Amino acid sequence: MKAAARHAGTVITGIMMGCALLLTAAASRASALPAGLPELPGLGEVMQRDNRSGLALSGFDPVAYFSSDAAVPGLPSYELVHDGAVWRFASAANRDAFREAPEVYTPRFGGFDASGVADGRAIDADPRRFAVIGSQLYFFRSDENRRRFLDEAALRAKAQERWPAVSMLIAR
Repeated sequence: MKAAARHAGTVITGIMMGCALLLTAAASRASALPAGLPELPGLGEVMQRDNRSGLALSGFDPVAYFSSDAAVPGLPSYELVHDGAVWRFASAANRDAFREAPEVYTPRFGGFDASGVADGRAIDADPRRFAVIGSQLYFFRSDENRRRFLDEAALRAKAQERWPAVSMLIAR
């Protein structure tokens, strides 16, 4: 009986050690990303981005919303990795402006639909539907959500108030 118990203990110990080795190997492979890709997002990062490409704002230039009042596609030759996402820019000057002050050009609410945030939900937005209000950039899923957010000033305060709770619901 003692020999059988000792054998079972040895088998269990071997299985546990094997599992630990597999987990260690998997963790080292997961952290070794191919060159040129951004690091995997960490806890607390909430910027909406494409899960396959890592592009923030679907590749649109965040600085152009302010300088051109338009959704301008960025170029692969003007990329910058910031907060776990790849940001593209239409020019080196826009890239440099973002590098100097990302908090100025980063959209509010992680790039999620501002009206949805006001309603307590994180809804993917379309970067071609935007509004610059004061010095802040907001995105929306639909023209209706944009109109609603612009027409109802109280929604801005409500979205700001609800953002901390909504950001905790975003799958990372």
